[in-house]
Amino acid sequence: MLCRVMDFRDSRDEAAFRGEMRSWIAANLPAELQGDAGEGEWGQLSSGHERNHEAMLEWRRRLQSRGLVAPAWPRKYGGAELPVMQQFILKEEMARARAPRFGGVGIGWVAPTLMQYGEEWMRERFIQPILAGEERWCQGFSEPGAGSDLASVQTRAVRDGDEYVVNGQKIWTSGAHISDWMILLARTDLAAPKHKGLSYFLMDMKTPGISMSPIINLVGNKGFNQVFFENVRIPARNIVGEENRGWYVAATTLDFERSLVDLCVEYEAILHEIIDWARSARPAGLTAETRHALMEMLMQVQVARTLSLRVVSMQARGQIPNYEASIVKLFASELEQRMAAAAYHLAGMLSMLTGRRQSRWEPLMGRIGRFQLHSAAATVGGGTSEVQRNIIATRGLGLPRG
Repeated sequence: MLCRVMDFRDSRDEAAFRGEMRSWIAANLPAELQGDAGEGEWGQLSSGHERNHEAMLEWRRRLQSRGLVAPAWPRKYGGAELPVMQQFILKEEMARARAPRFGGVGIGWVAPTLMQYGEEWMRERFIQPILAGEERWCQGFSEPGAGSDLASVQTRAVRDGDEYVVNGQKIWTSGAHISDWMILLARTDLAAPKHKGLSYFLMDMKTPGISMSPIINLVGNKGFNQVFFENVRIPARNIVGEENRGWYVAATTLDFERSLVDLCVEYEAILHEIIDWARSARPAGLTAETRHALMEMLMQVQVARTLSLRVVSMQARGQIPNYEASIVKLFASELEQRMAAAAYHLAGMLSMLTGRRQSRWEPLMGRIGRFQLHSAAATVGGGTSEVQRNIIATRGLGLPRG
C-alpha cells in the first residue's frame, strides 16, 4: 500500500519569495505601526491604540506601489497577480509581522465579484476607489430570520420602471455606519424557489429611506448594525448579474476568502504573547499543568495551519474548496474559544479588567479579557458551527440531510 508523504516546506521559489516579502515588510512598515496589527477582525490581542492616520496612508501607498493591497487582483486593476501560494505566503508574513492589512468587503469580495459578474461601467466606477480606500463597503446579506440560511432572505426589491424599490431589514452588517456602498441581496421573485428568486445589488448608502441602529458587542465595539430599508430606490442598472440569479453571485462572493491561513499565524503570535506575559508574571515559574495547556494550544494551532494548507493547496491546483473550508472554519473558531478560555484561566481575576491601561493589574493592557469576550462570537460569524458541521456531514461524508 502506497503512502503519500506531505512536504510542508516551501519550494525554492516560494522560500525566495517569503524571504523577499519578510525583508520588504521589515523595511517598509512605518515605525508607528510596528508590532500591532490593530484591534479588529484578526487583531484580538492588540493594544487598541489610536493608529497614526498619516502612517496608515503611507503604509497603504507603499503596499499599493507593489500591488500588495490586493495581491490576487489582475495587474490592470492595480493588483500583483500573485499565484495562490505566494498570496498565502504574503498573508503569513504580514500576520507574522503584525502589520496592518487592508482588505474588508470592498477588496476581498466586491471588486473580485465585479471583475467576474459586473458590467464594464461598474468595474470602471468602483474598482479603483476600492483599491485606494476612497470608498468603503458593507455587506447586506444576513437578516433576523436569514443568517445561517442565507437563501431565506425576505428583504424585497420590486421593479418600478428603471428602479427597484427595496423594503426590509438587514442585521449584523459590519461597518454599515461608516460605509459608502452596500452589496445587497434581496428577493425579487416571491414565487420562485428560495435560491432562485434573489438578486444582487449595489446600493448607495446615502439613498433616502435607509436607517440603522448600532449593535454593541461584548467588547464595547460598535461595528455591527441593523439596517432598515423603507421604499429605498435603487437604479435598475445597479443589479449585478441577472435578475433572480443573485444567489449564485453571492455564493461566488463568499468563496473568495476561505483558507484562514493568516489567522493561524495570528493565533501563534497571540499564544507567544500570552506565554511571555505568563513567564514575567510568574517569577517562580509556570506549573506543569499550565505548561501542558499552553503546549496543547500551540499544537492545535499547527493542526489548524495544516488544515488551512489543505485549502491553499486545493486552490493552487485550481480546485474550489467546499467542506474542506468548513473544516478549517469549524476547527479554527472553536480553537479561538479554547485559547481565550485558557488565557482567561491563566490570568485569573485580573482577566476581568478589559481597559487599555499600562498596569500590572491589567494583563497585556486588558487584551486577555477582551480576547475572551471577542471569542464568544467566533463560532457564529461567517457561518455557525452547526452549519459547518452540516456541510461537513453532507458534502464531506455523504450523510443524508436530517
